[in-house]
Amino acid sequence: MNLASSLRNLPELRTVRLRIAPLQTRDAAPLQGLTDDPRITEAIDFLSSPFTYADALGLIAKNDGDGDRFLGLWELQTDALVGVFGVHLRDEDSIEIGYWVGSAYQGRGYALEAVIGLSSLLAIHCPRRRILAECRPENIPSWKVLTKAGFVPTGREGIRAGRKLLALPQSGQVLSANFLGATNR
Repeated sequence: MNLASSLRNLPELRTVRLRIAPLQTRDAAPLQGLTDDPRITEAIDFLSSPFTYADALGLIAKNDGDGDRFLGLWELQTDALVGVFGVHLRDEDSIEIGYWVGSAYQGRGYALEAVIGLSSLLAIHCPRRRILAECRPENIPSWKVLTKAGFVPTGREGIRAGRKLLALPQSGQVLSANFLGATNR
């Protein structure tokens, strides 16, 4: 199975507190509501501000292509959209991940839970691909999430200005998804 096919066929994932599934057209309103926040749009280069309903539909439409997959992080107890996780093809050997969590849901461990669960899922579905992330070193909360999840700085600059590249070591890619109670459903 090629990498693009692997991304298109990623199964829904459930962790202890989250249901993680590809965003669909019906999710445009909650996506717009979550993302139309200057603290999010200023941190994510490809998001416009204000982030409109049309922008939400455009982001969701990227799931129809081969290079990007945008997944919603849905709280199991309330079914509220708490964040978004992006998976992006970078080259034949790597996949980049990125995420944002709504301001009202930050500081609750959702990002770490999603990074660990989805990195583990990607390691299973794309075992020969290195999992990468870019982060600004001054974005301390996100940097901590990535390093707690096992990512290590590579010493290289990211593609985007001001960001450093982190990678999940190949030998450590399957993280503690079992610890989190992650299951494929």
